[in-house]
This record gives sequence, structure tokens and C-alpha cells, in this order.
Amino acid sequence: MKKIVFIISLSMALSASSLIDQVKTSGLIAIPSSDKELRKLVDNTNNPMTEDKIALGKMLYIDPRLSKSGLISCNTCHNLGLAGADNVPAAIGHKWTVNPHGLSSPTVYNAVFYDKQFWDGRSPNLEDQAQGPIQAAPEMAATQDHVVKTVTSMPEYVTAFKNAYGKDVKITFEKVADTIAVFERTLVTPSRYDDFLNGNVSALSLKEKAGLKTFIDKGCVSCHNGIALGGSMQMFGVVAPYKYAKVGDFKGDANGMVRTPTLRNITQTAPYFHNGQVVTLKEAIVEMGRIQLGLEISDAEASSIEAFLGALKGRKPLITYPELPTATDTTPKPSFN
Repeated sequence: MKKIVFIISLSMALSASSLIDQVKTSGLIAIPSSDKELRKLVDNTNNPMTEDKIALGKMLYIDPRLSKSGLISCNTCHNLGLAGADNVPAAIGHKWTVNPHGLSSPTVYNAVFYDKQFWDGRSPNLEDQAQGPIQAAPEMAATQDHVVKTVTSMPEYVTAFKNAYGKDVKITFEKVADTIAVFERTLVTPSRYDDFLNGNVSALSLKEKAGLKTFIDKGCVSCHNGIALGGSMQMFGVVAPYKYAKVGDFKGDANGMVRTPTLRNITQTAPYFHNGQVVTLKEAIVEMGRIQLGLEISDAEASSIEAFLGALKGRKPLITYPELPTATDTTPKPSFN
């Protein structure tokens, strides 16, 4: 009996090893298990991470007073309690404005691994990206001057910036965005999938391993690859038009390219696609097969892939809600115009 169990275990280990080899040749990459290696991977040498910067960046990320109304923060649309998104089809901003292009809020978790930021890839990194929504009229609707006046009006923020950057720091709008980005670089969610690729062959169930193989064999990795299983610019609707393409006016960048969303935590970030028109993950899988790969993915195949995608639900960093600095008489007042 022991011999049979040993043979079965050895066979499973060899099968897992073969699958891991297939994964690695398919362009899929695990989040490093070493904290030191991960830190090197997500850090920005031009904006190095420190604990003081991270703590300050979290406060700024959560503080709604950076917005014109005093009601909207980065966390409003990229809610860390909702897997970094907002779970609605299109982002809602200043004065309850629906995103004019019908675009949904992509998750902020693992965004550090993207080649480019925003659905049209117009931003090269998180530091640059963080400046956009704060100033966008349909989002936080603030001016750079409003942000700087808000932060510098509160002694606790001024002290926090000095602790993070030195006593001679000049608090600018760009510095605020850079600090938010430092915090966002920590929002990485390793999963059982990563454990599997890093050598724990029992981290995935047999059903999940089969789903991973189906995911590779069907060609999903042609767009959903790298550490984020997404994040690169790709043509959208390669072989057939997306059935909800007319919802919103988004057409991608000047070349029709669209930033591929990450599949990490995908079970928690419905609705799907750039305009949030697909509610279920299985429908999204079938639609992607039709429009990107020219394949009719069967119900069984979609269920298999969906089982694998469930293993991408990651371990989120513990986020303790900070007590924000107290406003003063010079803090800009909210405006709802």
C-alpha cells in the first residue's frame, strides 16, 4: 500500500514539475517568495521606498480632502477592501459624474507590474499615473494648487514629509503623487499560484492545475503573461468585435491598443472588460476566446480555466486605516461646483 501511495505521489510530483516547466516557457512569472527580491522588483530607484514614505503615501491615498469636494480619495474608486477596484461598470467621480468614456476602475493591486498605466497606456509608471485622477474633472477634480495648499495647511503632514524626505523637502504636487505611488508599489498579492511556481507542488488542486494547463493550451497566455498575467499593450478584438464595444466611446490608444488587465484577484473584480459590461467570469472567458483567439471555448473548458483563475486570489497586505491629520483654518474648504 505504501508503495502505491509513493508511486502516485511521485507521478503527481513529476506531472506538477512538467506543468511548471510549461508555465515558465509560456511567459508566466511568479511573484518572488523572497521579500528582499520582491522589494527590488517593485522599488523605483528614482523614488526609493522607505517605511516613512509608505506610511505617508497610505494617508494621502486614503485622504478625500485632496479632492475638490473633500469626498473622493484614490481609495474611492480603487477600494483596498474591494480588491483594489469599485465593482461598478464605470467609475463615478466628482458630482456623481460617470466616467465620460464608460471606463471602469482597474484594480490598483499588482499595478506596479504593468508595462504602462491607464487603459490606453498613456502613463509610463505609477508616479505619473497618480497625478491624473486627482486633476481629472470627472474624478477628483482638484488643481495642483489645491492639493499643495491642503497638505501644507496641516502641520502633521508637513512633519511627515520632512520625516520621509528630509527637513529641506519642498512639498509639491509631484511629490504628493510620488508618495502615493510609493504606497501603491507595496500593493502586491502573492497567491497559491505563486506558491506552486515557487516549488510547492501541492499548492494547487488537481482541478486548478488542469485549469492552468487549459489556460496555456488555449493561448490565453499570449496576452495574459508576465508577473501580472496582464499589463502589456495588446490589440483588442483581434478576430472579432467585442459584443459590448458600443458601450462608451473607448477605442484604445492611437494604434487601437488596450492595456491588458491583470488576472490576479480576478474573481473579486467583476464586472469585467474596460467598460464593465460582462458580469460573470465564465462569460468573460468565453468572450475573450471568441474575440481574441478565434476559439469557441466550451463550457467545460471555461469552467476549467475559471477554476485556475480562482487560485490567483492573492494574500493582501494588511491595511490599517490611518488617523488622518487634523484640518486647520487654512485648509481649503470643500467645493461641490
